[in-house]
Amino acid sequence: MATVDWSQIVNFSNYSELLPLVRNSLIAGAVLGLVGGLVSVFVMTRDLPFAVHGVSELSFAGASGALLLGASVVTGSFVGSLLAALALGVLGARARDRNSIIGVLMPFGLGLGILFLALYKGRAANKFGLLTGQIVAIDNTSLTVLVATSLAVLVVLIAIWRPLMFASVDPDVAAARGVPVRLLGPLFLLLLGCTVAVSIQVIGALLILTLLCTPAAAALQVSSSPTVVPILSVVFALTSMVGGILLALGTTIPISPYVTTVSFAIYVVCRIVGRVRVRAH
Repeated sequence: MATVDWSQIVNFSNYSELLPLVRNSLIAGAVLGLVGGLVSVFVMTRDLPFAVHGVSELSFAGASGALLLGASVVTGSFVGSLLAALALGVLGARARDRNSIIGVLMPFGLGLGILFLALYKGRAANKFGLLTGQIVAIDNTSLTVLVATSLAVLVVLIAIWRPLMFASVDPDVAAARGVPVRLLGPLFLLLLGCTVAVSIQVIGALLILTLLCTPAAAALQVSSSPTVVPILSVVFALTSMVGGILLALGTTIPISPYVTTVSFAIYVVCRIVGRVRVRAH
C-alpha cells in the first residue's frame, strides 16, 4: 500500500523566500476579496448562485478557447463571461426563464471548454489552472487588467448600490417607486460577468462560487443589517482569498482547496454562531 510523503507536499522551510513570488497573487486575492465580497451580497440577495455557476462555465469555455488559439486567456474569459451575462440579462428576466437558460448554458459551456482543453497540446498545468487556479499565474499585465476591471466594477456597484439593493429586496415596490428594475438586473449581471472573468486565473472556474456566494451566505448567518452584512462579507472573502494563497505557498497543492476550505470553515462557524444566537433569544 502506497504511503503519502508529506514532506514532498508540505514544506514551509523556504517560506520567506517564496513570498515575493506571489506578490501579484496576494494583491489580486485582496482585490478580488474586496470586490467579490460586495458582489456576493447581491448574488445572495437576488438568489443568483446558480447564475454564478452558469457564467463561470462560459467563462471557462472562453478561456479554454483562447488558450487553444494562443490568445489572451483573460480576454477569452471576458468574452465567455459577458456572453453568458448578456444571454441571462436579455432572455432570463424571470427567475424560471433564467434557471432554464442557465441549465442549458452550463453543460454547453463546460463541454465546450473540455473540448478546447482536449485539443490543446501545451502544458498540462495551463489546463489544470483554468479549473482550479494557479498561485503564480498573475503576471504584471494580468494584474493590471484585474485591478482596473475590479475598480470599474467597484465604482459602478457603489454608484447603484441603493437602488440595486431596493430592487433586489422588493422588485415590485421598487418598480412602483420608479427604480429602473429592468435595467439594474442586466447591469448587475454584466458586473458579475466581469468579476467572474478576472477571478478565473486566481481561483479557477469550478470553484468560483466560494468567492461570489459563500462570504455573503456566511455573513447572513450572523446578521441581517444592510451595513454589517457587506462589511462581514468583504472580511470573509479577504480572509479566504489571502489566507488560502498564504497557505498554498508552502505546499504543492493548488490554491483552490485552501481558499474553499477557509471559506467553508468561516461559513460553518457563522452558522453555529447564528444558531446559538437564535436559541439565546
